[in-house]
Amino acid sequence: MNTLLGTKRGMTQLWRENGTRVPVTVLDVAQNTVTGIRTLEKDGYEAVQIGSGAIRPFLVSKPRLGQFQKAGLESPVRHVREVRCEVGDVEVGAAFNVDLFEVGGFVDVVGSSKGKGFAGTIKRHGFARGPVTHGSQNVRRPGSIGMCKYPGRVIRGKRMAGRMGNERVTVKGLEILAVDAENGQLLVKGPVPGANGGLVLVRSSNLVQTKSKKGGK
Repeated sequence: MNTLLGTKRGMTQLWRENGTRVPVTVLDVAQNTVTGIRTLEKDGYEAVQIGSGAIRPFLVSKPRLGQFQKAGLESPVRHVREVRCEVGDVEVGAAFNVDLFEVGGFVDVVGSSKGKGFAGTIKRHGFARGPVTHGSQNVRRPGSIGMCKYPGRVIRGKRMAGRMGNERVTVKGLEILAVDAENGQLLVKGPVPGANGGLVLVRSSNLVQTKSKKGGK
């Protein structure tokens, strides 16, 4: 297991011994419990289902509650995610904490970016603004979106106005600066996607190791 569920607490700062300031994000990583196992023989792939967070039993659907009871959990969990990995000797009911990570290591953080509502092409895609003089009617409009005759439609993927944000975002290779196992907190260098209190997925990163291997060749 190299992945845990947590929530984004917020940002603060740390000071290194040489006096430089480092912006950090505080992640609350409570105890994660294995709620299910996916095997190659039974499901066609290998994965571990993990859960975290407390929730009152009457707020959980009966099928999900039955799954937790079958797994032998004393109480249901609020968030459940499935992680593709080698199962190995991991068993249902096993618990993992933030001490799974070490200071100096690197992690990838996956979260949902902040939703910004409906936005135009200038804000959403960085389009240039049109002329504003002589009564121009094309100051912030996107301009032409297709051809006149062929193919006679808007091409799929055309950058236009629409909903901005609220998308799955992964930030890779964040350095772990501190691990507070007592309070279940992880401090990583730099920002992570999402608003404070948002759910995040923290996993060990192999990005830095890949870079070091390329540099050594």
